[in-house]
Amino acid sequence: MTTQQKVSEDAGHARYTYRLRVSSTARTALLVEWDRCRWVWNECVAKSRQAHAHNRAHPEDKLTCGPAQLDKILTEARAATPWLREGASVPQQQIIRDFAKSRTKALKDIDKRLPMRQRAGMPRHKKKREALPTLNYTQRGFRLKDGRLHLACGIALTVVWSRELPSAPSSVRVYRDSVGHWYASFVVATEAQPLPATGRVLGVDWGVRQTATTTSDAHDLSHPQHGKTAAQKLARYQRMMARRKPARGQAASKGYREAQRQTAKLHKKVARQRQDTARKWAKKVVTDHDAVAVEDFRPKFLARTTMARKAADAAIGATKTALIEMGRKHGRDIRLVNPAHTTMDCASCGARTKHALPLSERTYTCTACGAVSPRDKNSARVMLVRAGLNPAGAEGVRPPGALLPEAA
Repeated sequence: MTTQQKVSEDAGHARYTYRLRVSSTARTALLVEWDRCRWVWNECVAKSRQAHAHNRAHPEDKLTCGPAQLDKILTEARAATPWLREGASVPQQQIIRDFAKSRTKALKDIDKRLPMRQRAGMPRHKKKREALPTLNYTQRGFRLKDGRLHLACGIALTVVWSRELPSAPSSVRVYRDSVGHWYASFVVATEAQPLPATGRVLGVDWGVRQTATTTSDAHDLSHPQHGKTAAQKLARYQRMMARRKPARGQAASKGYREAQRQTAKLHKKVARQRQDTARKWAKKVVTDHDAVAVEDFRPKFLARTTMARKAADAAIGATKTALIEMGRKHGRDIRLVNPAHTTMDCASCGARTKHALPLSERTYTCTACGAVSPRDKNSARVMLVRAGLNPAGAEGVRPPGALLPEAA
C-alpha cells in the first residue's frame, strides 16, 4: 500500500442543485410519474428474485436479469398497460439503470465474500409510504426554457436559480427530500478554476476533540457541535414519535406524521450547518495553500466506540470530501496520506515510538531527538513529510519560485 495518493485535478462533472417551486398540478403529475417508476422498480425486484430462485433450483439452466432483459420487459409492459404508457419512457428506463447498478454492486460484494456489514444489500421493494420520489431524466426528457424546467409529459417547474449553470446540463434528477421540499440536481461538465499561487503547503490531521488540526494555527477547525446544540429539541420530537408510534400494519396518525416531519426538518438543518462549515473551511484552506496533505482517514470504525456520537457530530467524512472537491475545483494539489502510525512517528527525525500512544496522552515527545509538540500538530507535520511536501519553515512557507517537490 502506498503512503500517499494524489487526487486528480480534473474537475470533470459536477452536480448543481436548486430548489423547485412546485404547483399543485405539477406536484400531482410528479407523484403520478413516481408511482409508475416505483412500479417498474418493484417489477425489476420481482424478476430478479424469480431469476435467483430459478437459478438455485436449476443451476444448469441459469436465467439472467440484466438491463437488456428488463428493458424488454418494460417495452412489453408499456404496450399492454395504458396507465404505464401514459407516462414518460425516459424516467422509467433510467430507474431500470439505477436498479441494475444497485444489483450489480450487491452481486460484486457477494462474489468478493465481504462481511455482511460491508455488503451493499440487494434491491428491495419501494413502499408507497416510505420511498421518497426521485425521477431521472436524460437530455431527451427535459429542457430549460425561459428559466423554467420542462419535463416530459408537459410538467413545468419553476427553478430558484441561486447561481448560474456553468454549461448545458446533460441530465437532471428531480427529487423530494424528507422534509417535503422538491429539488432539481443538474449534471454539468465543469472546468478547473485556478487560484493564484501562494507558495504555501498545509498538513491536515483529523480528530474528534478538534475536527481538523493543521500545521497552521490559523486553519485549525474546531468541533462545531451542531448536533449537540440541536440534541435537546431532537429528543423532544423523538419522544413525541415514540408516544404516537402506530401499531404494525396501521397507518400513522396526524400527530405522528407531524412529529416525524419536525424531526426530519431538524436533521436537515444540522446536516446543512455541517456542510456549510465544511465548505467554508475548505475554501479558506484551498485559497491559502498550493498543496494540501490530507490524512486519508476513514471514521467508520469510530461508530463502534464510545466516541461515536461526538465523531458523527464532527462530520469528518463530509469535511474531508468538501476539501477534496474544493481542491479539485480550483486545481490545487490534494494528496491523501496513509494514516498508519502517524501518531507514533516524529515529524522532525522520522523516529517511531515502540508503543502506540494512548488517547489521553496529548503531547508527543520523541525519545530519539527530544522534540516536544502537541500530538495532533506532530501528526499534521508527518502528513507533509509523507506526502513529499517538505516546507522550509514551520508555517509551511516555501522559498519564492520554488517548485512543489514530487511525492515520494
